[in-house]
Amino acid sequence: MRKNEEQQLNINPSAPKAEFVLRLFVTGASPNSVRAISNLKELCEQYLPGKYSLEVIDVYQETEVAQQEQIVALPLLIKKYPFPERRLIGDLSDTDKVLKGLGLKAH
Repeated sequence: MRKNEEQQLNINPSAPKAEFVLRLFVTGASPNSVRAISNLKELCEQYLPGKYSLEVIDVYQETEVAQQEQIVALPLLIKKYPFPERRLIGDLSDTDKVLKGLGLKAH
């Protein structure tokens, strides 16, 4: 990952490198958004403890970022790193599907 990409992702360059860089786009405190945040944090702590960076982005407050990422449905999880980039839509309650999308489980 290039240095300017790290800065765009708001990663602290002096912090240990995260193995997974995740961005979760939500719509305020809607029920689906709250579930997605909770489900993803729980999943990351269980399967990626200390190995991930998670940025939660409220599209109501950061419309430019949502436009740059070409968001079409919410909540949306984007796995930026490791490559390839993956996008998962929904409240992330299907653990199996999320693990497969993150590349942590064989298809």
